[in-house]
Amino acid sequence: MRIALSLASLPALLAAVAGWSSCRDSSANGAEATSASAIPAVEARDVVLPGIDTSAMTPRERHEFSSLVSDLLAPCPDVPVSLAQCVQEKRACSACAQAAKGIAHAVREGATDEQIQTAFKSRYDPAGVKTIPLAGSPGKGPDDAKVTLVEFADFECPHCRAAVPLIDAVLAAHGDKVRLVYKFVSLPMHVRADPAARAAWAAGQQGKFWEMEHLLFERQDHLEQGDLERYAHILRLDLAKWKVDMDSAAPKDRMEEDHRLWEALKLKGTPTVYVNGRELDLEADEILEDRVATELGVPPAGVSSASASPAPEPSAAASGAAR
Repeated sequence: MRIALSLASLPALLAAVAGWSSCRDSSANGAEATSASAIPAVEARDVVLPGIDTSAMTPRERHEFSSLVSDLLAPCPDVPVSLAQCVQEKRACSACAQAAKGIAHAVREGATDEQIQTAFKSRYDPAGVKTIPLAGSPGKGPDDAKVTLVEFADFECPHCRAAVPLIDAVLAAHGDKVRLVYKFVSLPMHVRADPAARAAWAAGQQGKFWEMEHLLFERQDHLEQGDLERYAHILRLDLAKWKVDMDSAAPKDRMEEDHRLWEALKLKGTPTVYVNGRELDLEADEILEDRVATELGVPPAGVSSASASPAPEPSAAASGAAR
C-alpha cells in the first residue's frame, strides 16, 4: 500500500492505514513522545513569517518549525536561500510561502522532521517529476503551455464528475497558459465506463471529444447505448461514422495503452491529476488552482474552493484499477 508523501498530505499520514482514501502512518505521532522540557526554550531565535500563523504552536513546535524553514532551501532553483529568508524577503518564488504553510500544518499535526523533509523533497525535487506520454490522447490548450494537466478519469466516477467544473475554472482563469490531456480509466465496478469512453473517443474523431466528455459526466446516470446514441445526435455527429469508430479497435487500443500507463504509475483511484508531471494530492485536499498558480508563479485566481479537491474513487480490485 502506497503512502503519498507529498507535503500537503503530511497531516493525513497520522491516521491509521485503511485504504486508498485514508492511507496513513500512525507512527508519526511518536514525535510527540519527546518532552517539551527536553528542548531548551529558544524563542528569541524562533522564526516569524508573514502570513503564517504559529500562535497555536507549543514552544517545542515553534522551535521545530523555525529549524525546518531555516534549514530547507527554497524550491525554486534560482532562489538559493532558505524557505524562511525567501518568505521574509518576498523573493520571486511563490512556492516558498505554500511550502512553509505546509510545514507549519505538518508540525502541528505531529509529523516528524524526517517525514517533513522527505515529503518536501518528494514535492519539490526535480527528480520526482514523472514523464507522461501525451501523444494520441485527447487534449486542449496549446502544446507549449507552461502548465500541462493530465487527468486519469472514469466516466462513471462521481468524483470525476465533480472535478469537471473545477478543471474548467482553472482553464478559464489561465487561458493559453494551461493544457489539459485526458487519459481513459474504467474501474472494474463501472460496467458502463468502457462504452462511454469509446463513445467519447469516437466523438473526438469528429472534433467533439470535450463536448461529449461534458455530456457524459453531466448525465452520468444515463450511459446505456441508447443514451450514448442520443448524445451523439445532440452533438450532430455523423452517427454512422461515430458507431463504426466506437466499435473499432482504435479506441480499445487507446484505452489499453492508458491502462498500461496507469499500472506503470501505480495509480489507485480516480480522478488522478498530474500537474507538470507531479501528482496532485487530492487525498489531502490539495487545491488544483493553488498548484497551477504556483507553477505559473502567480497568485491563485478566485476559483471556488468548495469541493475543490474531489476525493479519488478507489478501485474495487487491488490487482488492477482499470481494465
